[in-house]
Amino acid sequence: DTELCYKVLMEAIAEASQIVQKGFESSKTVDIKSASWDLVTEFDRQTEKFLIQFLSKAFPDHKFIGEETTKQNKLTEEPTWIIDPIDGTINFVHGYPQCAISVGLSVGKEIVIGAVCNPMMKQLFTAIKGRGSFLNGQKLSASKVEELKKALVGYEISIGSVSRLTELHVKRYKSCVSQTQGIRSLGSAQLSLCMVALGAWDAYHVEFLYPWDLAAGSLIITEAGGCVIDVDGGKFDVETGRCIAAGTESLAKQLVAVFKVD
Repeated sequence: DTELCYKVLMEAIAEASQIVQKGFESSKTVDIKSASWDLVTEFDRQTEKFLIQFLSKAFPDHKFIGEETTKQNKLTEEPTWIIDPIDGTINFVHGYPQCAISVGLSVGKEIVIGAVCNPMMKQLFTAIKGRGSFLNGQKLSASKVEELKKALVGYEISIGSVSRLTELHVKRYKSCVSQTQGIRSLGSAQLSLCMVALGAWDAYHVEFLYPWDLAAGSLIITEAGGCVIDVDGGKFDVETGRCIAAGTESLAKQLVAVFKVD
């Protein structure tokens, strides 16, 4: 029952937001995971644990993929909640209020519910498949810009890929800068996707990420009338961790061509 899943998720996020807001205003214990840029705080862990416990109590048969605890799990046909407790942990640690709780529900490997909540900015982006997407209850509509030279584009470089792909990133970035109206970066993939759904950005590109970085936001964009495709122009697959998102399909395809500089 999608309606019930959405209702329970809204209750869970309302409570989880309090954990994140409190953490943002507090001193934090920061642990390094795989590298100096791969951080986790006690609030990441606490938020994810809370969300999984809350949702599993309501839906004991559902599966979970969470950044901090169950990341090894793969998507199946079963209902699966894909959770990033704090997307933008580096922002969170530095006191930069562009970070968010994100939760997507996959059924049959298709995202049917998405929610991205930035408690610090009082923003709650939501979507149910086939019913549109919303910011704090107000319906969203993606940009209709079709010309690259008129587009404001979000470009995120996954920091984990910088050392091995510096030359590729430089080529792509230069190509993008020279052909668009401007480039922006938030440091949170989910909030960046929401900027496209909001119509504030005309397009967004990122890759080398994980399902929890893209699941919720990808649905929020498509339900706002935008599109999400793979970097090579093919069908978007949340498990590949790469996408080009745009308000219009034609703009997305132009960006595919721009990035074929390697």
